[in-house]
Amino acid sequence: MLERDRAGNPVQAFTPDFYLPAYDQFIEITTLNQKLVTKKNRKARRLRELHPEVQVKVLYQRDYLSLLVKYGLEPPSQLADDFAAPTRLDLRSSTPPIGEADAEAETA
Repeated sequence: MLERDRAGNPVQAFTPDFYLPAYDQFIEITTLNQKLVTKKNRKARRLRELHPEVQVKVLYQRDYLSLLVKYGLEPPSQLADDFAAPTRLDLRSSTPPIGEADAEAETA
């Protein structure tokens, strides 16, 4: 529970997607909708403030895709199309996602 109203009713809660008991770590996987990513990051940060003993890791879409490639569940060539899709956002850096820089170069 992250927040309650004056009557003690839940107002805001956060339930991560997975718990890894071997690592004592909670995992939250985000979507690429910026509004939802921001909201989840805010909730994860609030959880850490209220309960510093709780370990929570937020994984982004590109983290998830990288794991698929790393463990051979998805070939890298198929993932390049996902990164180049116009609805995808690169949330970790200011450089365009893979494929967008190529598209910009072709139009110039």
